Amino acid sequence: MKEPGLLFQAEDEMDFLPIIPLNENERDNGEELVVPGELPLLPLRNTVLFPGVVLPITVGRDKSIKAVNEAYKADKLVGVVAQKDSNVEDPTVSDLEDIGTVARIVKLIKMPDGGTTVIIQGRRRFKVAGIVAEDPYFKARIELLTDDETPRKPEDFEAYVSNIKELAAQIIQLSPNIPSEASIILKNIENPSFLIHFISSNLNTDLKEKQELLKLNNIEARADLLMQLLQRELQFAELKNKVTTKTKTELDKQQREYFLNQQMKSIREELGGDSNDREIREMQKKAESKKWTEAAREMFRKGIEKLERMHPSTPDYSVVYNHLDLILDLPWQEYTEDLYDLKKAQKVLDKDHYGMKKVKERILEYLAVLKLKGDMKSPILCFVGPPGIGKTSLGRSIAAAIQRKYVRISLGGLHDESEIRGHRKTYIGAMPGRIIQSIRKIKSSNPVIILDEIDKVGSDFRGDPSSSLLEVLDPEQNHTFYDNYLELEYDLSKVLFIATANNINNIQPALRDRLEIIDLGGYAVEEKVEIAKRHLVPKQKDAHGLKELNFKIGDKVLEKIVQDYTRESGVRELDRQLASIMRFEAKEYAMKQKIKTLLTSKEVEKILGKPRYSNDLYKVANIPGVAVGLAWTYVGGDILFIETSLSEGKGELKLTGNLGNVMKESAATAFTFLQSNAKKLDLDPALFDKRTVHVHVPEGAVPKDGPSAGITMMTAIASAFSGRKVKSYLAMTGEITLRGQVLPVGGIKEKVLAAKRAGIKEIILCWQNEKDVQEIDSEFIKGMKFHFVKTMQQVLELALV
Repeated sequence: MKEPGLLFQAEDEMDFLPIIPLNENERDNGEELVVPGELPLLPLRNTVLFPGVVLPITVGRDKSIKAVNEAYKADKLVGVVAQKDSNVEDPTVSDLEDIGTVARIVKLIKMPDGGTTVIIQGRRRFKVAGIVAEDPYFKARIELLTDDETPRKPEDFEAYVSNIKELAAQIIQLSPNIPSEASIILKNIENPSFLIHFISSNLNTDLKEKQELLKLNNIEARADLLMQLLQRELQFAELKNKVTTKTKTELDKQQREYFLNQQMKSIREELGGDSNDREIREMQKKAESKKWTEAAREMFRKGIEKLERMHPSTPDYSVVYNHLDLILDLPWQEYTEDLYDLKKAQKVLDKDHYGMKKVKERILEYLAVLKLKGDMKSPILCFVGPPGIGKTSLGRSIAAAIQRKYVRISLGGLHDESEIRGHRKTYIGAMPGRIIQSIRKIKSSNPVIILDEIDKVGSDFRGDPSSSLLEVLDPEQNHTFYDNYLELEYDLSKVLFIATANNINNIQPALRDRLEIIDLGGYAVEEKVEIAKRHLVPKQKDAHGLKELNFKIGDKVLEKIVQDYTRESGVRELDRQLASIMRFEAKEYAMKQKIKTLLTSKEVEKILGKPRYSNDLYKVANIPGVAVGLAWTYVGGDILFIETSLSEGKGELKLTGNLGNVMKESAATAFTFLQSNAKKLDLDPALFDKRTVHVHVPEGAVPKDGPSAGITMMTAIASAFSGRKVKSYLAMTGEITLRGQVLPVGGIKEKVLAAKRAGIKEIILCWQNEKDVQEIDSEFIKGMKFHFVKTMQQVLELALV
């Protein structure tokens, strides 16, 4: 609702006008009010005049002034109508509403500034029947409208009036701009019709809605519409009041917290200083003795200045504090002193790992250069080999040998680039990357960092971590490694990175180019026995509470466990089998309080069951069409059979056994070579057109691929066509060509050791693989015979009996 004071108080020179409703005669019949048929019109911009209401109007337009003056001279009556659009400065006939109120001019006041103020009182509603004149002012022919003021249901109407009074009183109470006197005025109005008109006039609503109220003839309908408008305004007033109260409460809360914080700060100062100030002073004191780069010092200085200006309760305070804490914690130019005693380093490496001559030599070479030069960019070594051969533990031994700190970072399954480079510190829960976290943790800028399982780094929509490793693992770039959280360059050139991988083919080519690959082959039986004696048996005895007991496992028994119960390149399965034996012995001792001092072969079978693997399998396979091949898997070398069968047909070649494309192509190449060289190889050419050749590789559930089985397939097919058996205890590996040449293949050490484990005595290899055999310790291949060939014809001459 509007402020009523504006309606009832004129300017200083005006008299005070009491609000007095019209008497009964004037309201009901209008007999005492003589209204002529034609009246001058007074258009109002933002107001609708209701009968009985007194209104002060400031008249400014020429037409309106002339109309008011003319009416005042005559009978003081004027027709008041509202403009449809209040923005129209000079309204025409079409801009005026057709329903208005006849008003009596109570007083006309000439203002000092030349304006005119008119106080008018609404008397009767009328309808514009037609416009008589537009100049010098609007003059219209009018028809008076009669109000239907007799309610159909008096009880309901009384309730309406009472409800309207209550709503209006509530609105006045909720609106701080409306004076409290307005509610007193409302209480004193007894005439229901005038009450409705008075409240309608003061309603803070749209001009169109007020005009709708004026148009209604029935008093009940007018009261109903007014109540709807009042309810809407009450809701708005309540909402406005609620928002104001809430805002004020929040402001009060903030002020209260501020004062409490200030008081707390004063108390802390009295007790010996604010804890936040203390923290900042401690950081500054710690920074004085810090050895760091100029860029780090400058960033720390700016961060401290920012922290001093911030209030501890602000969210950014902890972000800045944590960042400064990281800068302080990092060992910027702090290095551990390397031990250059090469003999001692060699002893440490030999003690921790049996064998691995090539790797140990490479480490000692690195130390020798470091000792002579005093400083060098650390190379990035990558140990590649099957699982369980000690790649990760070798890294720990290297750190111990040169007395550097050691940390391992597992990269298996890593798929988020920010795990390496860190997150921007503005993100919630941001952290530095794993490299910086590890260096912070071990407090040294030249540790040995093992990047475990580098071939198993993932890549998806979150980024490609292997690409972010390019900077870390490039000696030309890693002295300026940039971490997103740290926002500074950090020198990683003194770090000795050692990566481990099972399969080098899974490493991104650009990353592989930065690594110095060192191949670690599988262990021979003799090596496994030594590893078991030196490391695994003592470890498992200790783990099962048998350390103090005189219990031993002999070499022959260890060899039996290796050959009959494990089939692997590493020693993990051997470790598990030894753990089974120790558990059994622990149970025996717990129940009987004594155990035998030496384990026998019979007891091994009793504990571990019958042997899982047997070499007899290869002895009974000596029939035409079957040849033994050597394969490489990610867990080491293995033996595979190639079986060939001939049946009546049309010269087709069938392949089964879950073979990959390359292996299928090797079989097709072997078949074509034999077919085209049948006479030279003493084979019947006619048979190739009358027989269907079926080549099968057992263990059909296991996928197999690669060119290594080329000569094995060719030998098996030739054996089937010629009826000649393949020599017993003979295995072979090599790629073939249509020209009859044998090409070299990889994984020779693993394949040869697998053949030795399986009891194979002779192996056929390409002549170019001779250098790979020479790298194997002669002790491990004692008793084995190697044939190095150049052509496929040589293979058949050696293989077929």
